[in-house]
Amino acid sequence: MAAATQLSLQQQVEDAAKIAGLKVTETTSGTDFTGKPTTKFTLANAEGKTETLEFSANFDFGRAEIQEELKTYFAHAAKRLRNPRPDCYVTIHGLPLSFRNFAWPFHTSTSGADTYIVHGEAWLEDGAEAVLHAKISASMTLTFAEIVPAMEQPFAENFIYNAVRKTMDQGQLELVKSGNRQPVPVTTRYYSRWRKSFVFNDTTEQLRLDFIAKKVYWLSGVLGAGQPVWVVDPRDAQYLNTTVEDLKKIANDLASDGVIQLTEGMEYATPTEGLMQHRAEFEKELQDSLNFAKPQFNEDMRAGKANM
Repeated sequence: MAAATQLSLQQQVEDAAKIAGLKVTETTSGTDFTGKPTTKFTLANAEGKTETLEFSANFDFGRAEIQEELKTYFAHAAKRLRNPRPDCYVTIHGLPLSFRNFAWPFHTSTSGADTYIVHGEAWLEDGAEAVLHAKISASMTLTFAEIVPAMEQPFAENFIYNAVRKTMDQGQLELVKSGNRQPVPVTTRYYSRWRKSFVFNDTTEQLRLDFIAKKVYWLSGVLGAGQPVWVVDPRDAQYLNTTVEDLKKIANDLASDGVIQLTEGMEYATPTEGLMQHRAEFEKELQDSLNFAKPQFNEDMRAGKANM
């Protein structure tokens, strides 16, 4: 029965990937945090760029709403894989990050709390050797879990990555050379039941303009050797509390102002020489963001000058 289930899962993943123009190049067995079996699929595009998709071994695509969400996930993954660094994202405060080693699917808390947890890592990607990082423990409440169609990677990756970015924006995650896992709470405050959508940041048009410029600067100009980056990613639209249509308008405005150059159906962009000349500003913002998340000490108290 288990073999039949895995065969069915593999066929469903392969079929969904094919529709999106991707190919499953490898299928391996794994285990989740609690030791339960998982199945890992390596998805590749025509250029040979890959990403890993991990499911519970007995997961079934069965329900119609699950199938629709998976089609969307694969379609977006195919476009994201065309980025020079598909694993990289930018925060509102200008931190370029890569997300690595997320151990899907969710597992229930071992401490007795009524939460679902997924572990992963966020690494600073500033063009130098990646050293600073945060080990993540993202916890989702049972109430929030009722919103999610399944406790699997394709249904949660968007909002988990955005919750990490949001927590980083708030200065509540510190990027260090080594350290323990840091919490990222994912609660219903990130979801509007009235609008039936996720809500992470209230952003202005200027902030969204700045965000796209930062994204193109870091992900294309610095990390991508000038290769085009997808600027209308729905994952960013969710993070910025806006729409893909608005991101298209933002990108067009930036192109008109000579900040970026649009390519490939007006959905991908590269930086102009003018944008790359703002290196000092982007690097200062990055350093300010790193400092914002560091514990701050009263130097007089540390020197024993405080009146206690």
